[in-house]
This record gives sequence, C-alpha cells and structure tokens, in this order.
Amino acid sequence: MGGRDGVRVAVVADVPAVKAVTDMAYRHYIPRIGVVPQPMEADHMANVVAGRVYVTGEPVIGLVVIEEREDHLFLDSIAVHPEAHGRGVGRLLLDFVDARARALGLPEVRLYTNALMWENQEIYPRLGYEVVERRTDGPYDRVHYRKRLH
Repeated sequence: MGGRDGVRVAVVADVPAVKAVTDMAYRHYIPRIGVVPQPMEADHMANVVAGRVYVTGEPVIGLVVIEEREDHLFLDSIAVHPEAHGRGVGRLLLDFVDARARALGLPEVRLYTNALMWENQEIYPRLGYEVVERRTDGPYDRVHYRKRLH
C-alpha cells in the first residue's frame, strides 16, 4: 500500500499514530506560544476519513494534512516524530506535497506557521516559500507562505 516515495494516504487504523506523532511534534511549542498549537486540536479522524492525511513510515514517523483548494494546495499541517528529525522525513513530505499539487494541476502550495515557531521561518524560505503576510487569527500570530510551482 505504499505510495510515491513511501508516502501513502492514511487509513482509519493510522488515526492513533497520526494523533501521537502530531502531539509529539508540536507539544514543545506550547510553553513558547502560550496556547495549544492548532494541529494538536485537529479532528484527526475526520481528516483521515476525508482523505486529507498522508503518512510515511511503518510505524508512522511523519505526516502531512493537505486540502485541495480552487487555486492552490493548502498544507494544513506537517509533523515528524522527534526521534526521526534529521533523516529527511520532512523534506520527503514537502516534496510529496509539491508533487501532489502538480498532479492536481494547482500552481502553488500555501501554508502558515506560528510567528513564534521561528525554526519554520528559517526552513520554508530555503525550500522556495515566500512570505505573503503576517496575520493574527484568534490567539495565533501567523506568518502565511506560498510556494509557486513551475
């Protein structure tokens, strides 16, 4: 059931792993940003059932939550198990997102990250993302990015 480059669509049996990896990937941000990061509060079952979650690893060590929009692919969340950091899992997942957007005929990928998750603000520009705007959404101070696909 493997997909492109070891990334496959998640199934219901993956929901506990999706929740666990998401929680492990994001929980260290709680003290820094002062709120629970939105991916930790997502309805993982609903996202999996809707076909929005793609995973890699057996057991699951990384995942993306994506949503097809009219003019772009929205990357709602990316999570990599802390023990898998530095192994290229995040890059594999982001490459998958680009390939998925291209396969859907969409010209760009969009995402946002919390302004206090400064590591992301170093990573995304190196991978071709540009800042579109910074906006406050409720308790979240977010930097919005887009990556135009050629």
